[in-house]
Amino acid sequence: MEIEMDLYKDWLNTVREIFRGSDIPLPEHWDDAQIGKAYYMQTSSSEQMAEERRDANEARIRHLQQTLLENMEQIVLPDIRSRTGYSGNRLRFRWVYAQGEHIVEEYSQYRIPLGPSPD
Repeated sequence: MEIEMDLYKDWLNTVREIFRGSDIPLPEHWDDAQIGKAYYMQTSSSEQMAEERRDANEARIRHLQQTLLENMEQIVLPDIRSRTGYSGNRLRFRWVYAQGEHIVEEYSQYRIPLGPSPD
């Protein structure tokens, strides 16, 4: 089984798109921490709060990814196969925001709704 997944990078790319769409593109050379902090500075009362929220969000998304990987063979893959009929050996998971957070497996179109964003 070939699995491609970097949910936090997907989140960061979405943040870049949000800023680009609002005509305030982030500098291309910014690292992950700067991108996340910029996002949370929009609604935080201090830099420290923005950094704390960024850290918590990164930990949350990385935990989601780890949970998926730990449960792939026993739970996730059998559910993908039974719900979608997908029988391939490649999986590409992406974090997306579309009326709430979701993790989407692109080849099978399997979708895991995460509920409302914690922010």
